[in-house]
Amino acid sequence: MTILLIEDDKGLAELLSEFLSLSGYEVIHRADGESGLAAALSLSDIELVLLDVMLPKLNGLDVLKALRQQSELPVLMLTARGDDLDKVLGLELGADDYLAKPFNDRELLARIRAITRRTRDKSSDAVSGTSSQLALGDLTLDLGKMEVQCDGHTLELTGSEYALLKQFCQSPGELISKATLSEQCLGRRLQAFDRSIDTHVSNLRKKLQSAGSDCEIKSQRGRGYGVFVG
Repeated sequence: MTILLIEDDKGLAELLSEFLSLSGYEVIHRADGESGLAAALSLSDIELVLLDVMLPKLNGLDVLKALRQQSELPVLMLTARGDDLDKVLGLELGADDYLAKPFNDRELLARIRAITRRTRDKSSDAVSGTSSQLALGDLTLDLGKMEVQCDGHTLELTGSEYALLKQFCQSPGELISKATLSEQCLGRRLQAFDRSIDTHVSNLRKKLQSAGSDCEIKSQRGRGYGVFVG
């Protein structure tokens, strides 16, 4: 698996590249936003982007915004600890997850593996040539291709948004707790003050509404989220 690391801190970039290489990943490094964005859009073998927020030439949020206009490539944002605004903005712009600096190497590896699991689970169906489907209202999820159709039109979803929608459609009309959604869809336990699930659900809700879907995400304080056919 090839990871694109966009990080201007030379020392940190060298440490991360060495650690990830020892963990079995190939790492391509870019030190500024402009060259990082160009690499993300032009290099076909990249499967994940590690994207720092504070970058020269083009900051990480602008890189993510431009990338999402053309690609759903998985993105893990690297943010300053305690900078909640960057975290929320990153998720709203389509980042799959975030990690606050300084972070533990094992935590980074766990986040990477969680993202890649939910974006590569389609491999078994693709190899066998079969494709199971999950349907709810005007939505059809192709579980092999990890694609979603709304009344015949493809919805462009990030890996996290797809994982959430799949979880909802497997239990239609039921509320699922944020803790369960975090563990099942993000691959990690829900932490205090973590707004990741809320932001991903908000993004997914907007996309369903924009597509005119008859499936609506509803919530109840303290109980969680669920999809209901209107």
